[in-house]
Amino acid sequence: MTSRYQLPPIIKAAQRLLVDIEQFVRGFDRYHKYQIGTDLRRAASTVLQLASRAWRDHAHKRRWLGQLVWAVDELKQHMQTAKLIKAFRSFRHFEHLARQAEQLGAQVGGWYRHASPQAQNAGGGRAAPQRGQKLSTHAASAGANP
Repeated sequence: MTSRYQLPPIIKAAQRLLVDIEQFVRGFDRYHKYQIGTDLRRAASTVLQLASRAWRDHAHKRRWLGQLVWAVDELKQHMQTAKLIKAFRSFRHFEHLARQAEQLGAQVGGWYRHASPQAQNAGGGRAAPQRGQKLSTHAASAGANP
């Protein structure tokens, strides 16, 4: 019997980013490979671990997602540092990873917002959504511009 086990897209994206970082770090100069390269690999591995925990541990999902948001930001900072010290062989390598990290960050942010209660609708989905205040009416606007 075949398994129906399928990883969610966010974990696939984190895996793909980790694999690409591993491949690009191999091309770094020796000094960068063992300094910033290690930081990049470790940060990408942390992102994958936290995404996996958030997906599997429903009881503590919000805690894992909060840590995942920070981990993605830290990974992006390490990538920026690597770019600034010219660790990448070409700008194309950095650009490829930056786009992947941006897409992953958007997925993580959406997942986090979906799992967190909304500030305006703090009732946890039980109350009807509140409507924003109307700041001005048509009559007030017409009177302001004679």
